[in-house]
Amino acid sequence: MTRAPAWLLVAAGVLALGLHPVLPPSLWGPINLAGILCGMAGMLYGTLRVALPADRRPWRYISACGLLFLAGLITRALVPGAGDSPPTPAALIPNVFIVPGYLLTAAAFTSMLRHRRADRDDPAWVDAVLVGLAAACTTWIYLVIPAIDRAGLVAWQIANTFFPVIDVVLLVLVVQLALAGGSRAPSLWLFLGGAACLFSGDLLYTIRDGNLADIPIDQIEVLYTGGFLMFGAASAHPSMRTLTEPQHIVVGTLSRARTVLIAVVLLLPVTASIVEPLSGTADAVVRVLLCAALVVTVLFRVVHSHNSRARAESAIRRRATHDALTDLPNRELLSDTIATWGAAAEDSRQEISLLFLDLDRFKMVNDHWGHQVGDELLCAVADRLSGTIRSTDLVCRVGGDEFVIALAGPSHSILAQAVAGRILNLFTRPFELSVGSVVVSASIGVAKAAGSAEALELIRDADTAMYKAKGAGRNAYALFDTSLREDLLERMTLEQALRGALARGELYATYQPIVDLATGELDGFETLMRWQHPELGAVSPLRFIPVAEETGLIVEAGDWLLRESAAQLAAWRAARPPGARPLHISVNVSVRQLRDRHLVSAVREVLADTGLPPDALWLEITESGVMEDAESALSTLTELHRIGVTMAVDDFGTGYSSLSYLNRLPVDIVKLDRSFVSDVGTRGPNESIVRAVLAMAGALGLRVVAEGVETEVHRDWLRVQGCDLAQGWLYGKPLRAAEVEGAHRLGVPAPS
Repeated sequence: MTRAPAWLLVAAGVLALGLHPVLPPSLWGPINLAGILCGMAGMLYGTLRVALPADRRPWRYISACGLLFLAGLITRALVPGAGDSPPTPAALIPNVFIVPGYLLTAAAFTSMLRHRRADRDDPAWVDAVLVGLAAACTTWIYLVIPAIDRAGLVAWQIANTFFPVIDVVLLVLVVQLALAGGSRAPSLWLFLGGAACLFSGDLLYTIRDGNLADIPIDQIEVLYTGGFLMFGAASAHPSMRTLTEPQHIVVGTLSRARTVLIAVVLLLPVTASIVEPLSGTADAVVRVLLCAALVVTVLFRVVHSHNSRARAESAIRRRATHDALTDLPNRELLSDTIATWGAAAEDSRQEISLLFLDLDRFKMVNDHWGHQVGDELLCAVADRLSGTIRSTDLVCRVGGDEFVIALAGPSHSILAQAVAGRILNLFTRPFELSVGSVVVSASIGVAKAAGSAEALELIRDADTAMYKAKGAGRNAYALFDTSLREDLLERMTLEQALRGALARGELYATYQPIVDLATGELDGFETLMRWQHPELGAVSPLRFIPVAEETGLIVEAGDWLLRESAAQLAAWRAARPPGARPLHISVNVSVRQLRDRHLVSAVREVLADTGLPPDALWLEITESGVMEDAESALSTLTELHRIGVTMAVDDFGTGYSSLSYLNRLPVDIVKLDRSFVSDVGTRGPNESIVRAVLAMAGALGLRVVAEGVETEVHRDWLRVQGCDLAQGWLYGKPLRAAEVEGAHRLGVPAPS
């Protein structure tokens, strides 16, 4: 948006003021009229073309006041006696237009200030009133009273002397706009210059009307013209939009300059009232009223400042004890409440119960819809929880998606369990968010303490029980018992030991054979990670893999296992005689690795470094792992499949087993879980399920690997049913690379 109209008006104003003394008197009238009309055009242009439609109200006021000022000036020029000095009754006629014009100007600046400065505790507007009252008192004593004594002015003549007071208020309002934070826009400075021109013109007009000095009318009118041009330029400049935009401000301490200004504002009229003698009863009444208004305003400012400080202290205390997003009590207030309840619980035989609630798969909400929707969900959960509990209970938000409900009730009651069950039922109803209906579940840990209790210890116990509920399948609650504390200690010990295990060489790979059921030939191996700790001994993968998943250590360890396995397979394939069946290697991919975009590039690097064909590398994923974040997993799997890597679904039948998802996923292999294989061949109940899976896989063009094949009965039955591959202790248990070479006559050393 162009700035040219605004700066042209500024240039016109500067020229009008600068060239006025040297121009012939015959040009003064036309130049003033042209300047006023140009300023008026600038105001209308800014209102209609520059201001945003939603913010046009103050600019409409500016345009209206310009039209009223223009009407007043025209009336003063055309009505006989309206421009005489001293004023005659005819002077009231142009004031009919000019006074509303000033009021509209004040309304426009006040509206801008209200938009720009939203903090009700800022006392700037009170200071503006103080300055206006001081100006009114000073004007009365040094302009109005001398004019009355000298020229015998009457009421309608006295009214004209108060225009400079109005101008002072306008100046103060513009200054407050400048102090309202944000950038000092050119439009703001132009308004300040225009208000200064109006003040100077009205002040000189008042001095002229009171016969206090002989001032030519043309010098006054050129100031009005300059004010018009400045107001027009301010309205036409693109920066005028910032004057109605909210600005972030911080109400700071009272500066030295502002303190001095307030002191001068108070002392000047009081001193003048004392020093200057009274000229009559009317003078005394006006002085008393103005000084009383000053005192009341100062008193209001003191009360306002005190209340603002009290509100600020209250807000600080609330921010320290409440969550900013949900406005629920936070961990600090929860700890204080538990301590207070604990002191009273011993005497009243009360029991303190905590319900530690964590939203299940909340990260998926953030990842799928964004953090704004996640925040909506947290606020909706907070509202629903708050509406469920008793008024004596406490709902707190203690973390990202973690809430705690504190209860107090009779010892040995089942209050906590009842509330936990009721809350789980609450989550069966969807939450109505901006993206539609969203359903989430929650896991709840319950901990109790009879009598006094350490807040941190009770919160920790409830948190531990919550993880037990998550481990049990989520959407449930679990009670804390001391064995959980021991489990937590063991888990922490395991986590600390696992950190650095890879660097210390404690992790190693084992390989279990996968055999072609039809021919009995070796088809490849599944790589399994194992951990041998110097003090803990051989740690079961059932213990350390979940810890590695939760802590993210699985990403680094999984990357190492992928490279180690591919290098080993490359060595074995190179040692195979010509014409031998090419082997594959199957590597498990964790949920964390699926979410990591680095997985695709890591696979490419491994294939390039080892020279393996892509189809020789199988990557195994679990159904539940894919369902954790289906869209993200699908994107990663599609990229891997595009490379040519063989994708396999591990433990098929134990997770979601959704045919629609299986059809969408770019998989080539289905690995049938050992729990279905264990009783085949003996007319077990799972035989029909296995037949169905084999038929489904055949229809989808997928090959099937049966896990847990331990007997010849298993093998023979699966072979008859058309199963493709088998894996289990019948063919060999997981062994280190050197042991595999001896058992399967591969005859090559493991890579260093």
